[in-house]
Amino acid sequence: MADAERTFVMVKPDAFARGLVGEVVSRLEERGLKLVGIKIENMPRERAEEHYGEHEDKPFYDDLVDFITSGPVVPMVWEGQDATRQVRQMIGETDPLEAEPGTIRGDYALDLGRNVVHAADHEDEGANEREISLHFDEDELVDYEQHDAEWLYE
Repeated sequence: MADAERTFVMVKPDAFARGLVGEVVSRLEERGLKLVGIKIENMPRERAEEHYGEHEDKPFYDDLVDFITSGPVVPMVWEGQDATRQVRQMIGETDPLEAEPGTIRGDYALDLGRNVVHAADHEDEGANEREISLHFDEDELVDYEQHDAEWLYE
């Protein structure tokens, strides 16, 4: 796929505790995106602070860092045409009450602070590279041929 891009997605502790990891992965795979990196971890506080550094001056910052370090997370890297935009569309609005039914947040999230999944911002061109490199070493990302690609893209 000539114009494939990579995008960062992370299942948050609330979704992990509720057994929604497989649902998130399945939805992204069914869309035709290619999973090239995945792991389960308890995110170190220092990395969480760096991950959410853009919010450091906001009143919710400490709660956000506390929450993301409160249990296991599942960082992932997905690849595909317009992958970031596709993922953001599938995930839905950050506030679950504004997320459309059929989106991941619209179907599974009830509270802004427990909104199931994080995805890189499609309007911030550097977000993907920054978040991918923060959570994955290059040798943790797997390049392989997606056998159904010819049926997904012209």
